Amino acid sequence: MSSTAWAAPVAERWSSPYPWYAVRTRSNHEKLTSAVLAGKGYEHYCPTYRVRRRWSDRVVVTELPIFSGYVFCRFDVKQRLPILTTPGVVSVVGFGLEPAPIDDSEIAAIQTVLESGLTAEPCPFLKEGQRIRVKHGALEGLEGILLKKKSEWRMVISVTMLQRSLAVELDREWIASA
Repeated sequence: MSSTAWAAPVAERWSSPYPWYAVRTRSNHEKLTSAVLAGKGYEHYCPTYRVRRRWSDRVVVTELPIFSGYVFCRFDVKQRLPILTTPGVVSVVGFGLEPAPIDDSEIAAIQTVLESGLTAEPCPFLKEGQRIRVKHGALEGLEGILLKKKSEWRMVISVTMLQRSLAVELDREWIASA
């Protein structure tokens, strides 16, 4: 089961006139940064998931951020100095010196997934058409192009000279970017 850390009650989550921004944090400072942002009165979001870690003498269940090194926060971009001076904050993600807002629907989708009770965990960002490598299974080491057909992931291997290809269905956990 996943959990989330929010500064605002459920009814007030989407009431802010300001957009969401991704705030880059120092390594392992997501929870501290979230707590300080909450203390400053900012609406923040640090989505987490539960993971079981085996130590030498026991198994520990802990919560880790889904987006390691990032916290989401709503604020007025023209008054971002209080955000930048928050302990643990490295920068606000953007293009050049201008912070780039994150669409509300993307944050809402993350929240919906985490509140569903389904198992969710971080995974590498892969997009259709990207070159991938199989890291597990009988096809380990092969490279191809990622293709999605209906809800299934496939790897396409091509023979350029013949201008022909074949596609093989893969388990999502078997692939990584090439």
